[in-house]
Amino acid sequence: MGRARVLLLDAAPGELLGRELERLLGHGLDVTLNLRRVADHAGARTAWAGRVDFTDFDAFDESALLAETVRDGVGYHAVKSRAGVPLRAAFLAAATDAMLANRLRVVGRAGAGTDHVELAAAARHGVAVTHTPGSNANAVAEFTLAQLLALIRDLPAYNEASHAGNWRAPAAPAMELSELTLGIVGLGRIGLALAERATVLGMEVQALSRRPAEASVPRANSLTALLATSDVVSLHVPLTAQTRGLVGREELALMRPGSILLNTARGGIVDEQALADALRDPAHPLVAAAIDTFEHEHAAFASPLVGLPNALLTPHVAGMTRNAMATAALRCADHIAALLADRPDGVPVVTV
Repeated sequence: MGRARVLLLDAAPGELLGRELERLLGHGLDVTLNLRRVADHAGARTAWAGRVDFTDFDAFDESALLAETVRDGVGYHAVKSRAGVPLRAAFLAAATDAMLANRLRVVGRAGAGTDHVELAAAARHGVAVTHTPGSNANAVAEFTLAQLLALIRDLPAYNEASHAGNWRAPAAPAMELSELTLGIVGLGRIGLALAERATVLGMEVQALSRRPAEASVPRANSLTALLATSDVVSLHVPLTAQTRGLVGREELALMRPGSILLNTARGGIVDEQALADALRDPAHPLVAAAIDTFEHEHAAFASPLVGLPNALLTPHVAGMTRNAMATAALRCADHIAALLADRPDGVPVVTV
């Protein structure tokens, strides 16, 4: 049997590309690099010619993804995604077709979360799905605090006014972090990292979580209680059938007057239309929101929040630090290699 074939749907950027490719090649894998999201196509071809194969297609276009998957009847044993390319039932069926010389066995995500994969279909076709939970915990926690500081100190408005040549004085003095209560929904690695940092900065912190109690983080009895007693609510739960639409019109109305909502988790957890309506209403208790994840992203990006001055919007970049992305890329390469070699011990595999 030849070497296992791996398709990198979207490789790590910049200098991290070389580290990721070397790690995969070091495991004895046969790598095909999708150049679509590589900044320097010519440089990549020159640097890696003869060591990896190349392709160039939009992985977010399902028809293009399917065409690459079955091209020449060869197939791949594993695919790796960083940005959460949707891998649905049609792809999983095509990639495991018995007519292919190499059938898909592993899907790897260089990052936390696997909501981009149709897990039930993966299970039906015998495809293992792995990711790198915790690889971006520090990065996302830091970004969340940056969102909060930008909003409570009104940095976007001051920046815009200053660039326009206007000396904008505050209408009212800003609050300090130590005056605010932070409510964290989801106390996994990111939630805990945020709680630790917020506590050091003097914030009162409470959390809602299904995990065993952490003595250092007081618990709210319910989402309703947390929303009603927090000045800032930050979401850090995965997108599941249970969390989809977790924060909607009714939940937003429960929030404390003058409150702020932060979402660096997943689009779909918050009802974006309900959030936009709340932010447009001067009588609503919610005064601002910072959103890094959306229901529709990448080329399909669209949101009713666009254009609202009290909505700070960013394109799913909270976890994109050099350290976090390197950790995720290298760990994902190790996970894929271990699963392909039938060494699953210690590798996080997500099931339905």
